[in-house]
Amino acid sequence: MAKAFKYGLKGITGFLEPAERDLLRSLIDDVVSMLQPEDRAGQDPLAALIGLDMDVAEPTDRAVKRLLPNVVKDDGAASLEFRQLTERSLRETKIGALRAAALDLDKDEIVLTPEGARHWSMALNDVRLVLAERLDIRDEADAEHVHRMQDWSQAEDVESYLALVYNFTTWLQESLVQAMLQSLESRR
Repeated sequence: MAKAFKYGLKGITGFLEPAERDLLRSLIDDVVSMLQPEDRAGQDPLAALIGLDMDVAEPTDRAVKRLLPNVVKDDGAASLEFRQLTERSLRETKIGALRAAALDLDKDEIVLTPEGARHWSMALNDVRLVLAERLDIRDEADAEHVHRMQDWSQAEDVESYLALVYNFTTWLQESLVQAMLQSLESRR
């Protein structure tokens, strides 16, 4: 059974069983595949190198849109312009954090540097955003409904299984954030 992240003499540590690591690795792989930018034939190599993508469009998948939301509410043109200038870099940053977290899943005990903790925090947040979108969590009542699902033996369908996975990643992220805060406090 997983042990929460905690801050101690070795830094931020956590423990995951092999099945838990496999689950997280699979979730991370899914999110990475969702974030992979399209390779476009004929794309200007210099523009691609500096992260510009003038052919980008607002994502149609709600989960991807949650990962890469419009930044200007009610102004599609301004959001599109911002997306053209930043989305490719944002995707690459998110993918980098997800892959860095996945590399730590090769061992039962996870020992994180401050940079590793930041990558894990970003990765768990993105996994949770995708799960929340798939579970159609829109408000506090939806979240409360999902949080009531705590027993793996009660998982009867895809939704209840996803709810348990969402609750697991939420617990893991909360413990990581608490450990990161303790780490910051110890440096003061």
